[in-house]
Amino acid sequence: METGRIMSGQIFLAGASGAIGRRLSLLLAADGWQVTGTTRSADKARSMRANGVEPVIVDVFDAAALRDAVMAARPEIVIHQLTDLPKGLDPSRMAEATVRNARIRDEGTRNLVAAAIAAGARRMVAQSIAWAYAPGAEPHPETDPLAAGAEGDGAINVQGLIALEDLTLKSPPLEGVVLRYGQLYGPGTPFDQPSRDVPLHVDAAAYAALLAIDRGGSGIYNLAEPNRHVATEKARAVLGWTPDFRLPA
Repeated sequence: METGRIMSGQIFLAGASGAIGRRLSLLLAADGWQVTGTTRSADKARSMRANGVEPVIVDVFDAAALRDAVMAARPEIVIHQLTDLPKGLDPSRMAEATVRNARIRDEGTRNLVAAAIAAGARRMVAQSIAWAYAPGAEPHPETDPLAAGAEGDGAINVQGLIALEDLTLKSPPLEGVVLRYGQLYGPGTPFDQPSRDVPLHVDAAAYAALLAIDRGGSGIYNLAEPNRHVATEKARAVLGWTPDFRLPA
């Protein structure tokens, strides 16, 4: 696996057993990072070790346990890839998943930021989404507002995103980077083929998180394959990111 980068140091990866987390773990291990990753499952902990990650079983809503876990890891970088989605994005379960995800993005992010600051981390990289912009001229740059006026489940989703992004970007001395991902496809996701709107391969999503460890200043980056809905020039120019990146089969 060649990324052209050989790094070292400690990273705390929250959500290491998720779709992006699993692919990112391989990239981090290849670049020489010492990675501590979270999961809520003992079964998943075994596969995380195989990917070069030291697992810690912890719930992001247990602020004290999370703080202890992050402080024990003493990371330079904290990466937030936590979600709670049903298998296959089962439509019958998405309403309750939207509420759970919003709680992770608000309360969970608040706990993770506090733990990162307590542990002396210098940067936090957090997962957001690129298809929650308010209606307006397209393609949307990162400076466009999110759809704060959404209703129903959309409102729950966007308020969670706003909380996550504000906590990540406005918690000094932590330097915050927000990655607004497109709609994922590829290994570990429910989809083999790209969406027609804002597609993003899971490997390219993981690669962006790897690059954001030490490139670019605090801010927001759209990440997607070429499309008419969101602009991705900033990620390409500042992070040196490409949507074509893939891990070896």
